[in-house]
This record gives sequence, C-alpha cells and structure tokens, in this order.
Amino acid sequence: MTKGWPNPGELVVCTVTKVVDFGAFVQLDEYDNKEGLIHISEVASGWVKYIRDHVREGQKIVCKVLDVNPKRGHIDLSFKDVNEHQRRETIQLWKNDQKASKWLQFVAAEAKIPPESLEEIKDKIRDEYGNLYAAFEDAAQGNMKSINKLGLAPNVVEALVKVAKDNVKIPSVDISGYVDIICPTPNGIDVIKKALKAAGSVEGGDGVTVEITYVGAPRYRIRVVAPDYKKAENILKQAAMQAIEQVKKHGGEGEFHRHMEEAKSFQ
Repeated sequence: MTKGWPNPGELVVCTVTKVVDFGAFVQLDEYDNKEGLIHISEVASGWVKYIRDHVREGQKIVCKVLDVNPKRGHIDLSFKDVNEHQRRETIQLWKNDQKASKWLQFVAAEAKIPPESLEEIKDKIRDEYGNLYAAFEDAAQGNMKSINKLGLAPNVVEALVKVAKDNVKIPSVDISGYVDIICPTPNGIDVIKKALKAAGSVEGGDGVTVEITYVGAPRYRIRVVAPDYKKAENILKQAAMQAIEQVKKHGGEGEFHRHMEEAKSFQ
C-alpha cells in the first residue's frame, strides 16, 4: 500500500464496490483502499444508458485521478480517460508491485527483520524507485548503485539480492549473426578453433551468453542472449570481430553478416 493520497493525472488500480444511477464508488487498491467516485459522465464517452454495461461491483479497473480533496476525503476519478494500453501497463505494474511486496516478506524472514523495520524499508524503496519491483530487478541484474543508496544493512542487501535472483525473471533478447572465416595456412584448422574460442569468450557481464555453432564451411553462427537489444548487438559485433581479427593475424580472412540472407560464401 502507498501512503498518502494520489495526485491528479495519476493512473490508479481500483476495485468497484458500489454502482448507482449517478456513478460508481471504488476503492483505490494502492492507497489503503481509500474511496473514490466515478461520476456517470466519466464512465464512458457519450450517453450511458445502463451504467452496469460498463462497470460492475467487484470489477478491477484502472482510473485516472481528476481531483483530490484530502480534507473532505473526496477523490474524483475518470474511467473513460484511460485507454487500453494504459490499462494493461498500469495493471501489470500493480501486479509486479504485489509480487515484490510478497518477496519482501521473504527478505524479512531471511534477514530476521521485525515488521516495523520492513515498513521502513518499503518506504525507502518507494522513495528511491517509485515502486518495489524495480529494486528487485536491479538486485537480480547486479545493478547495485541505487540499491546501495537505500542505506540498508548488509544482511538485508544480501537477502534482497538472494530473493531477487530466485524470483525475478530478467528480461532478455536473443539475436544471431554469422561469420565466414577461412585460413589457408597449414595450421588453419587450429587458427579457426582459436578464433572461435576468442569469439565465445567475449564478456558481457551478468545475463549475457555467447554461443558459437557450425553452419557449414566457412560459416559459423554466433548467438547472443543479453538483457537488452543494444547490449546484445554490441556483444555480437565484438564476438565477430574477435574471430575475424584472429584469422587475419595468421593470413586468413573473415566477414561478418548480421542476417543469414545477407551472408556470402567465399567460394
């Protein structure tokens, strides 16, 4: 749960609690179940004949905050101002935050943290990241700069990293390229083996793997799995250049092709 009140313009996850002729009452799931109202004019564009055709009790929806009055305890919301892309994205962020909240319970158990201290940790993470899940993503990928800014005890950081690596599925991209390499010298086969070994040993850090497979002389496939596309492309090119440079040093030649259809044979 997020403390305080939402800001106008913010997208919030809500549960519909009561539908009446003039609108719908909802609870804001992320704000301690504070109550909000969607006036019938904000339910859908155009004339609404039957409000329950659009919202119903128990439904989980995403709304845009129009106005907040903490003194009176009023929150005015719009359902019609949220498009499908915003709805899916907001729901996914909310689900991720729910998972991260459970993972923090595991961290608390691992590091023997009392409940009151756990709430302080949640507040620190939200202040630094905006949501709980982002901290686990950083921890799983070894991005410790922001984690260290939280000022957590070493045993808590250790537990956070352990739980993150056990639970977070790090996003990745999978791309391939091809190198054509030949070496006409008597020890050409050994030169090519060393060239491929050099290509496969290119380091990209956590979450990066480089795999070399034989396609058909003189062509080899380089497959790279990395956390993001930019990094994957960079590692792919580095691996290809390593192989090409190795064969060129020994009188051979090589060429890199990003896509199979672009590859040309030396024959």
